[in-house]
Amino acid sequence: MLGMSIDNETTQAWQSLHITSRTLIEQVEAAFKKADLPSLSWYDALWEIEKAGEDGIRPNALIPQLLLPQYQTSRLLDRLVNADLIDRVVCDEDRRGCRAVITPKGKDMRARMWVIYEKCLDELMQKKLGKDERATLAQLLNKLR
Repeated sequence: MLGMSIDNETTQAWQSLHITSRTLIEQVEAAFKKADLPSLSWYDALWEIEKAGEDGIRPNALIPQLLLPQYQTSRLLDRLVNADLIDRVVCDEDRRGCRAVITPKGKDMRARMWVIYEKCLDELMQKKLGKDERATLAQLLNKLR
C-alpha cells in the first residue's frame, strides 16, 4: 500500500469512533422518535438558525455547521419552512439571496426537542464520563478536525 503502515491502534480508534458516533446518534434519534419529534438534523438546523438571532443566517453558512451537502441542506430548510418552523427572508444586501429565520413555532419545537436531547446527553455521556474525561475527549476529537 504505497509504503504506508497503519498500526492496529489507528484502526481500532477509527472503528471505535465510527461505531460509537453512529450508536450514540441512533440512540438520540430513537429518543426523538419515541417522543414523536423530528430528527436530530432538524434540531441542529433550528439551533444554528436560532443562534444567528433576529437577522437569521444564509443557507450556505449552515452547510459547514450541519455537515450536510448543499442539496440536503436545501431540502431540510424546505421541510422546516413547510412545517412553519422557519421563514425565508429576502436579504437586503443581495435581493437574490435569503436568510433563514426561526419562527416562534420553531423556537418552541427546538425547546421541546432540547428536553429530550439534554436527557440523552446526560445519560449517554455525562453520567458515563467524568468532567475531565469529557474535556479530554473533546480535545482529542478537535485535533482530528
